[in-house]
Amino acid sequence: MTEPFEQVLAEAVDRLRPVVGENARREANLFLNHAMALSRVDTRYPVRHGTDDNVSGKPGPSSMLTGDAGRIDASAVRTLRLAVAARLQRQPVSQILGYRWFWKHRFSVNQDVLDPRPETEVLVERALEGPDFLRILDLGTGSGCLLASLLAERPKATGVGIDIDEAALQVARRNIEVLGVSGRAELRRSDWFSAVTGQFDLVVCNPPYIADREIPALEPEVRTWEPRVAISGGEDGLSHFREIAAGLRSRLRPRGRALFEIGPTQAGPVTEIFAQCGGFGVRVHPDLDGRDRVIELTLVA
Repeated sequence: MTEPFEQVLAEAVDRLRPVVGENARREANLFLNHAMALSRVDTRYPVRHGTDDNVSGKPGPSSMLTGDAGRIDASAVRTLRLAVAARLQRQPVSQILGYRWFWKHRFSVNQDVLDPRPETEVLVERALEGPDFLRILDLGTGSGCLLASLLAERPKATGVGIDIDEAALQVARRNIEVLGVSGRAELRRSDWFSAVTGQFDLVVCNPPYIADREIPALEPEVRTWEPRVAISGGEDGLSHFREIAAGLRSRLRPRGRALFEIGPTQAGPVTEIFAQCGGFGVRVHPDLDGRDRVIELTLVA
């Protein structure tokens, strides 16, 4: 059984539009590409697509229809409709597809990890622009996107990724293996520094920094579908920065650096938290929208 391409696509767009608005056609095309890739189609009729800003920011490959030109097989139609139904429940696009592009690579994601976001790439960029590093610590590694991206860029570097959640570590292991850096990466279950030994040239971290009182107002894609442990920053959003500050100095080598993602209003209070520890030089870096996004610390004393 097959169904007409235009009819199936129009149905998906119509169902998505009340929820995602002007993104409806883009998401429908994306789900259609995904559905047909899963059904292993291979004919000559390309599906039109655009870039997917919510998942990758990168254009995907053209997919193909199966059977008669302009028609889609039943398996792909079923998969597409399931994807649309999930999206109507506000499940993030990346979770439905099972991946998200970050930096230069495609990372597996699911409900156990925070969805890597484009603004977090600023942290990778700043890490690579600074002094060279051979030993990396990724605190709260989640999907492993920071650690794996940095190891891929620095073939001589090694690193440790820690996370409190074993399910998240399983996702990170898959991603690190796919990127071919597993021989230089060690993953451990740890509550920040509790299972960490040694010193590092570079510490990176995207900690939970949303104040608990703000979580109910977040979009359902975040509030309902992403792990609470990855977004909850306590009463004021700063509790994890305080915990990390208490142990950071002992884990940095002299002139070592630590880079943290922060909320756009948190540069001042986060700087003050680390200033109380003494011995850190501080820089704040904006994201592409000009908002404070990364705080960089250098151990100078």
